[in-house]
Amino acid sequence: MTIVHVFAHFDDEFCAWPLIRQAIAEGREQRFVHVVDYRTPGLSARRRGETLRFLRAHGFGPESEIHLGAGTGWLDGHLHRHAGPAYEALKAAIPGPVERIVCPAWEGGHPDHDVCAALAVKLAAERGGGPVEQVALYQGKDMPWILYRAATPLPENGPATAIRLGAAEWAHWLAQARHFPSQLGVLAVLVPAMVASCVPRGDFRYQRLDPKRIGERPHEGPLHYERLFKAPYRDVRAGVDSLTLDGKAPWTPVDSASRRAGPA
Repeated sequence: MTIVHVFAHFDDEFCAWPLIRQAIAEGREQRFVHVVDYRTPGLSARRRGETLRFLRAHGFGPESEIHLGAGTGWLDGHLHRHAGPAYEALKAAIPGPVERIVCPAWEGGHPDHDVCAALAVKLAAERGGGPVEQVALYQGKDMPWILYRAATPLPENGPATAIRLGAAEWAHWLAQARHFPSQLGVLAVLVPAMVASCVPRGDFRYQRLDPKRIGERPHEGPLHYERLFKAPYRDVRAGVDSLTLDGKAPWTPVDSASRRAGPA
């Protein structure tokens, strides 16, 4: 069976590199799905080209990647407005059982990341019930203003599994940023934040995503995307919970935390 990576944006795979590398070493088949669309076809082609170069460098052909959002208008930052159609397209693109799914963490960092976590959880439930592994990209729990922590799993998401990396492996991982020249401004901030989190620990950490977590606020207090992107959590919540309308989503949209703390 296949490991399916459900990412929002071209370059999200950079943050999941240790898991991708581990699966390569194990000889696992992998597929990469990128869900959002971009504001122009030229930008979309440029960013997809960067991802394909990254994948080609590690032995993956273009057939391993699916740009699910191409030409759909599911624009970067607004995936929550299109969660239902995105899920139907994802389900059609991945028709068979999957071994496991890798996705961005349910952490309140970027609205598209949280939607992809929900898409992954629902797909896993309908494609054999395999596990969903979540990768922490960035989140702003207990951080001021628009500051964030990168590659730091939320305690709310449960125990983390560590992958130990040696110096050469760290260097190889960080060097992968070269494949994404259009995003060097973003990575110039993100990569040092990742280093600050991971290097003192000496490892990369990921978590199993409990489907019930999708029914809860990622964490108490303001979420990073509420502060930086001005994306109200209530809007993201509505998009995610639209996936429960068919009765097949493995979470209950209780979300008591959202009614207790943080701006709507």
